[in-house]
Amino acid sequence: MEGEIILQNIPNATKNERDFLVLKTRIYTAWQNYLEKIGKESLSLIVSSSVDLNPAKTPSKNNNNASASKANSISLEERAEQYRSEKPNFSMEQLVVPESVKEELLIYSKISALEKLVFDEWGLRNIQPFPYSALNFYGSPGTGKTLAAHAVASYLERNILLVSYAQIESMYHGEGPKNVEALFYAAERDKAVLFIDESDSLLSKRLTNVTQGSEQAINSMRSQLLISLERFRGIVVFATNLVENYDPAFETRVRNIFFPMPDQTCRNLIWQNLLPKNLPLLEDVSTEKLAEIDEVCGRDIRNAIIDSALKVAMNNGSGIGYRDLSNALDAVKKRRVKPNTTVHKLNEEEKRAVSLAIANNAQEIPYN
Repeated sequence: MEGEIILQNIPNATKNERDFLVLKTRIYTAWQNYLEKIGKESLSLIVSSSVDLNPAKTPSKNNNNASASKANSISLEERAEQYRSEKPNFSMEQLVVPESVKEELLIYSKISALEKLVFDEWGLRNIQPFPYSALNFYGSPGTGKTLAAHAVASYLERNILLVSYAQIESMYHGEGPKNVEALFYAAERDKAVLFIDESDSLLSKRLTNVTQGSEQAINSMRSQLLISLERFRGIVVFATNLVENYDPAFETRVRNIFFPMPDQTCRNLIWQNLLPKNLPLLEDVSTEKLAEIDEVCGRDIRNAIIDSALKVAMNNGSGIGYRDLSNALDAVKKRRVKPNTTVHKLNEEEKRAVSLAIANNAQEIPYN
């Protein structure tokens, strides 16, 4: 068919799915580079394994080709259309974290600005052709990981492309790796900072002794993620809750930055930043005194401010006092879902089951 080239019947793709996906990605990349050189961007390439075509359903050669074309009809560019970047909502000035954390963020954010000096003049391009920065923000929920990703994008004067693991995973076999590739393509297209939230499952160790399709899907996505990280010219930020059981391949490519629970100094700044100027505060409200309440994060403080304001307004109160805020904060702390500390540490089989459950149910989780 004119304008279309089909490479099919690649053997042993099912048994060696990871190697097949790597081969497929490299073929597409080489093909795209070749088309750009010869100026024939309208030509399309279809790469399929021997199991992609079902003779029982496609008795003729023409039908086989039509079936393969339909299955692969969505191009990388078209698939990437589902991912769009946006302006960051927060700046580096709004980020309240320990100075050591902010210093790390600034250093790694400046990699692109230092490219010419470090990679060209100092010769680092000989060992790393494309400067990149892959960061993993890890820590308890509400400690500022998402805000920090926005702050990095704002600092670099770039858009931010936000997705969660649930938006990448697919119930259809083979779609997850394609979504990963399209996601990185979209980030480079928009010259945006890529932020992948809820990345614990993506960065975990690849499963061995794979027996189910869902297990293969997880491994395939992780393999494609490694390939995309190597090729990506830009900054990608992952957000996770725990650095545990990570794939060693990611440990050598991703820089981990820990986001601790805020100390008293940080809590005081968070209270000052979050209390609106028009909020009717009583004279007894002191951010220094409120900051003495420990084991709370920025999200807790924000929720306490909202809850106390709603309660005072509902009761036609004249203003919000210290007790209103402290009581609301205590209530927020009590509402937390606390982990059962008596439960034994998960073994490898149990961790595997958890990963599978996340993958099988990811498409049911709404993204907010």
